[in-house]
Amino acid sequence: MFKRILRIFLIILVLAVLVIVVGGIVGFNFLRDNGIKQYFATMKPPAATVSTTIAKPSNWTPGVEAIGTVRAVRGVDLTVETAGIVKEIPFHANEKVAANAVLLQLDDAVERADLDAQKAQAALDQVSLTRAIELTRRGVGSDSTLDSARAAASASASQVTRLQAVLDQKQLTAPFGGTVGIPRIDLGQYIAPGTSVVTLQDLDTMRVDFSVPEQQLPLLKIGQTVRLGLSGADMPFAGAIRGIDPKIDSSSRLVNIRAEVANPEGKLTPGQFVQVRVELPEEQNVLALPQTALTTSLYGDYVFVVQQAKPAGAAPAQTAKPEEKPVAAATDKPANAMKPAADAMKPAADAAKPADKAASDATKPAAADPAKPAAEGDKPALVLSQVFVKPGRRNQGMVEIVEGLKAGDEVVTAGQNRLFNGMSVNVDNTIDPTKSANKQADDQ
Repeated sequence: MFKRILRIFLIILVLAVLVIVVGGIVGFNFLRDNGIKQYFATMKPPAATVSTTIAKPSNWTPGVEAIGTVRAVRGVDLTVETAGIVKEIPFHANEKVAANAVLLQLDDAVERADLDAQKAQAALDQVSLTRAIELTRRGVGSDSTLDSARAAASASASQVTRLQAVLDQKQLTAPFGGTVGIPRIDLGQYIAPGTSVVTLQDLDTMRVDFSVPEQQLPLLKIGQTVRLGLSGADMPFAGAIRGIDPKIDSSSRLVNIRAEVANPEGKLTPGQFVQVRVELPEEQNVLALPQTALTTSLYGDYVFVVQQAKPAGAAPAQTAKPEEKPVAAATDKPANAMKPAADAMKPAADAAKPADKAASDATKPAAADPAKPAAEGDKPALVLSQVFVKPGRRNQGMVEIVEGLKAGDEVVTAGQNRLFNGMSVNVDNTIDPTKSANKQADDQ
């Protein structure tokens, strides 16, 4: 009987221990999972570092932008007028030549012989004309003889002029001063009329042809300043509008514009692609931001504005003070009501005094230390606010903000890829994304 009771007791004890162990494991796992969930739910992401700029009104130079093609004011592809064999090429590629300089000489032996023969005939006809005039003056010559001699002399002179023109066609001369290109013919080559020999370009002054929409035509006029370059950010060349086509193309609704630009260093080349900007009168008090600050999405254009975070810990700190008095009052009443018990516990309280004093001394520097940085730095936490804006015109890396911002807002200019609304940030303006890295290195 005793053994049976002992056996049941052991079984109950084992089951109880097993239940306690299993319950402890289950409870521990539940508390651990709940703690992890609560930790991640209340965990704040680290503050991101961004650079910012202050939105403020500034002077704005609007403009009409277009794509143009550079051409020389005077530039031609030279060709020959007559056939012949190339005898001499007295120029080299990229050589600067003067006006009327000989660029090509064809074989002209036959033409020179014909010219010499005709000159001799013209001299003979001139002598005959002089003799006929003298005979007519003496009255021994007829008028018909004089007329025939005069016609023969005139025909011979005209023939000499024609042969001289044919001989001149054997030479190719520069119609104006400029730079010649690569010769397209070789010595001894037979060329036909119309064969292109070389290109001649006057690179001192260039013209730029571009087109603008008809809506922008009223903004343009002769003499307006034009800037152009290889990119919109770098436009080192300046010129002026010299011509506006009075007709709008009905198929494209574009109007052709021509500008002239000085090219003393020869950096512009005919046929080159350039970006053109016609500068319009300057405007005042235009709110503009760097284009890097603007982000475009399917929902619209927006920027991130840096704002001071609301002090979430200030309210509990203020409400904690009035709660101390009720607690003290609540502790006083039981102390008065249970005075005998307090007297009994006096030795324990006296023993706890040193520990309380040590704890209060330990908390004093801890309470004073957090106050020091706040007093020294006094830097409130910064958070982001996503603001949708309406952008306007763009110019030299800047974009006009028509709606959504006001002057004085601090806007993020770099680092927006991982930002979201309400995120805490740190501002670091030591690097300006609107400037090149080389310039910033020089400044530092």
